Amino acid sequence: MALHAFALTHDTFVDFLAGDMLVKSAVEAWERAGYYALRHAVFSTEQGLLEQDKDSHDFQAIPIVAVARHCGMPDQVIGAVRIYSTEPGIWYGGRLCVDQDYRRHGMIGKALVNEAVSRAIDLGCTTFLATVQQANEEYFHSLHWQSLHGLELLGQPHVLMQAQLDQYPFIPRQAALPARRSSGHAR
Repeated sequence: MALHAFALTHDTFVDFLAGDMLVKSAVEAWERAGYYALRHAVFSTEQGLLEQDKDSHDFQAIPIVAVARHCGMPDQVIGAVRIYSTEPGIWYGGRLCVDQDYRRHGMIGKALVNEAVSRAIDLGCTTFLATVQQANEEYFHSLHWQSLHGLELLGQPHVLMQAQLDQYPFIPRQAALPARRSSGHAR
């Protein structure tokens, strides 16, 4: 009887990648760990842009993740972005990244940007900015962003861009919470 050896490569499982995802703030410890691991994988290992991708903005930033769900259960961080305010009304987005295995889906980055801008609007944003790698400028134009000016960061061409806030939905976060039931007691 002949034995056959099969190499298990990444491509063997491509059809089995999760197609269900949830975009949310990273609040669980495993979500935050996945958020930072993905950022490091993309910006430090893959692109070689940053030796250390964490900076002072991370202390105040709200991390947002796209989480793949298997059988309805959150399983893996597959996308990440952060938002932070520098002064009242002025918000920035940054460190947008998607796991290499999920980039073929195309909608993950758009969902992350939509959540980032909408969340900032809910928090009082009147201007939302991001410094984008020049190679991604047209992608952001398709998401209703305008280019303000070019600049060089880390030896790479970048563009300061601004979201057109009227193109993003205002989704009050409180509306998503279940209504409190009155206990009948005065407070």
